[in-house]
Amino acid sequence: MSRLSPYWLWLLLSVPALGMFAALSGSTDPRIFHELLHPTGEFAARFMIIAMLASPLVLLLRGWRGPQWLKRNRRYFGVAAFAYALLHTVFYVIDEGTAARVIADFPKFYIWTGWIAFVVFIPLAVTSMDYFVRRMGPAWKTLQRTTYVAAVFTLLHWAALHDWAGIGPAFVHFGPLAVLEAYRLWYWTLRPRTKASV
Repeated sequence: MSRLSPYWLWLLLSVPALGMFAALSGSTDPRIFHELLHPTGEFAARFMIIAMLASPLVLLLRGWRGPQWLKRNRRYFGVAAFAYALLHTVFYVIDEGTAARVIADFPKFYIWTGWIAFVVFIPLAVTSMDYFVRRMGPAWKTLQRTTYVAAVFTLLHWAALHDWAGIGPAFVHFGPLAVLEAYRLWYWTLRPRTKASV
């Protein structure tokens, strides 16, 4: 696969947001922020899943260029996931209207799971630059593994929406990731290994 300029990749990743802002600027509907909650949340989850698919796909499809390209560029997808999660959070706060309503919502399962996923995202996005990769050394990879925490809480947040009516779409999105991660776990821990010939 030919090397795609980061600028073109950023443009592709921003296309959904451009459409949302176009809808926002052209709408007089007071519920427009509420209507944009679903797509911003979905794209945040999708880009996070794509970023997380890189390692198991490289393991499964050895030698294929697609997974290698994805692995080289997964930080872009991760940052895009955070950007859409940030939009999702901002639109939610605007839709609620007051801090009191936001606080009153917090005990709800599908709300606090979403907040935890977002908070976990913050240090991952902040440390995504090459500077932090070099500065933090092995600790950077340890921090990046908390992406799995964000993924679990994102799944719970999505599945619990509308009295768990969102469980089907959530598993449609997260199912492939779960299968590939299970394969990755099997490969590194449970796979039968042949003895090296002497």
